Amino acid sequence: MTMDDLFDFGESTRPTRTPKDDRDDVLSVSQLTRKIRNVLEMRVGEVWVEGEISNLRKQASGHHYFTLKDEGAQISCVLFRGDARKLSSPISDGQKVQLHGEVSVYEPRGTYQIIVRLVQAKGRGALQAKFENLKSRLSAEGLFDEGNKRPIPSFPRSLCIVTSPTGAALQDMLNILERRAPWVRISIYPVLVQGDAAADQIANALHHIGSGDPALPRFDTVVISRGGGSLEDLWPFNEEIVARAIAALDIPVVSAVGHEIDFTIADFTADLRAPTPSAAAELIVPDATELLTRFDFLGKAINDRTLAVLQRWTERLDFLQRGALTREPERALADLQQQLDRTADALSTAAGISLAESVKTLTELQHRIALSHPIRRLDSALIEFETLSKRLTSATQSALQQHSERCSSAEAALKHLGPEAVLARGYSVTLTADGNPINSTDEVTSGQQIRTHLTDGEFTSTVK
Repeated sequence: MTMDDLFDFGESTRPTRTPKDDRDDVLSVSQLTRKIRNVLEMRVGEVWVEGEISNLRKQASGHHYFTLKDEGAQISCVLFRGDARKLSSPISDGQKVQLHGEVSVYEPRGTYQIIVRLVQAKGRGALQAKFENLKSRLSAEGLFDEGNKRPIPSFPRSLCIVTSPTGAALQDMLNILERRAPWVRISIYPVLVQGDAAADQIANALHHIGSGDPALPRFDTVVISRGGGSLEDLWPFNEEIVARAIAALDIPVVSAVGHEIDFTIADFTADLRAPTPSAAAELIVPDATELLTRFDFLGKAINDRTLAVLQRWTERLDFLQRGALTREPERALADLQQQLDRTADALSTAAGISLAESVKTLTELQHRIALSHPIRRLDSALIEFETLSKRLTSATQSALQQHSERCSSAEAALKHLGPEAVLARGYSVTLTADGNPINSTDEVTSGQQIRTHLTDGEFTSTVK
């Protein structure tokens, strides 16, 4: 993308009038800068950029300002405090990095810059992707399964450390091992731990250790180790050849690579991961001082327990020797006979009391059974039935009487209000020949036959 592309606002925004007519559209510097900023943020936006850090300034506020450059150009960058706290390691001048951020414009100065969100060492992104891919593939094969992990011996007699013989980490391990477990035989298998040839050397060493070569002692534990470093420095321990060599070895393997925050494929494959080489030395052998203290404590505890048991049995023996059974067997037997008689009397008394209580309980149960006999319950039910029957008969008669009285009242009211009562008072009802009531003179015509109904009969007449 060229600068022409970045600043191409499109045909619709280009002026079409002569300069003297554009005075109303003149932009302020701030407006123009803001337009440029909007174009950069919309047309470029988020990017990954690779280069070298220079002119790094770390402000008291926690913000970082620096320039990212290569052989042909440079660009200003700002890493704000919140994102700076997320850095896995501090950045410095001259460091080759890859960074991710948004291209924008710092309006007060009219300069474009990158607002940085993420910084990583150059090449780390590709290596990290390779690491994650191999980790996923080996995990799917089961190389990291906990069920395949071999237990680390608690009291090893022979150790093999696969590492660089010149590394400072090795010397730290040897000092700790000598202090904690001077009886352990330690062998150093020298290999490269950095560079292109390191992975092959480490894998070959593990194959040789597991080959059963009579020239090698039988090791209880194997440690692969190196000190800290960058991802590139530790990469030999992320190679598949090393992981498979660890998995194929029939001796427990401890991985002690890098610092506590560093994780490698070897860590996941090994039977035990130690955060650091020094921590590995602490984990794989016991502490002689602690063992001696423990032995002294256990020895004293055993001695005290033995003396206590002997004292207890001595006291019991003295008691038996001084007791009545030894000196007066007949008297001891007489005492036992008296105790037996007292126990028999107590048992007889208790049996009598128990029997009396059982008889009482049985009598009460018989009484309750008699009261619950079916005949008694049936007599009670019959009495209750007769009572309910009388109550039902009385209630029925009362209800019938009330309904009869209500019917008589209704009948009298109907007779009083009915047409027969009206006719009886001298009125009549005029009907058509077919029996329909005539309510108006408009409903009859001359010569029409009509019927007149009286209280004692009816007669027919003709309308004139």
